[in-house]
Order: sequence, then C-alpha cells, then structure tokens
Amino acid sequence: VQLQASGGGLVQAGGFLRLSCAASRSINTIARMGWYRQGPGEQRALVATITKAGTTNYADSVKGRFTISRDNAQNTVYLHMNSLKPEDTAVYYCYVFYLYTDYWGQGTLVTVSS
Repeated sequence: VQLQASGGGLVQAGGFLRLSCAASRSINTIARMGWYRQGPGEQRALVATITKAGTTNYADSVKGRFTISRDNAQNTVYLHMNSLKPEDTAVYYCYVFYLYTDYWGQGTLVTVSS
C-alpha cells in the first residue's frame, strides 16, 4: 500500500488545517488507519487512529481539537485539526495497518506559529 499525504503548511495558533492521506488501493478492508507525528527532537507518537468500523482513538493532547475520518469511496483518511497550538508543530505521517503489516506515508510538515 502506498500512501500520499498532503495538506501541511504554516498556520497561526488557533488556526485550522486538514491533512489528507490517499491510499493506492481500496481502504474498505483496511483494519486500521491513522496519523502519527514527530516533533523536533521527539519520537514519533500517535495522534489518532480509525478502524474499519469507524472507531476512533486520539492522543490526549489532541482530544476535542482534532478529528479523524475516512472516505472509503476516495480511499482517503483525513485529519481535521482545529485550534492549533505551537506544540502541534511536527511532521505528520499517515499510517495503515493491513494484512499484519505497517505502511507509512512520506510525512507532511505542519508548523504552527505563536
């Protein structure tokens, strides 16, 4: 599975961005998709995941501000990010767990200025 992430950029604190991750195959049967991020000097960490059934999971730091969704018709998973904070600055990676294998996109940079 190849993943193409997009939507990153520079935004002011309090702003909004939507990240997209397009998969190279149908996502109808993909068990779990999601987003991770890696900030400067930090390890890659979970942001949000969504299962095939639509069950979502979020890191505590983004609950109430970020929403993950998937569009099976477009083979795409989205991350809607509201009320962005400078500490959200990171490279965001989309992720797919399919047939017992992890697949990663190339990352998209989100920079939040104060």
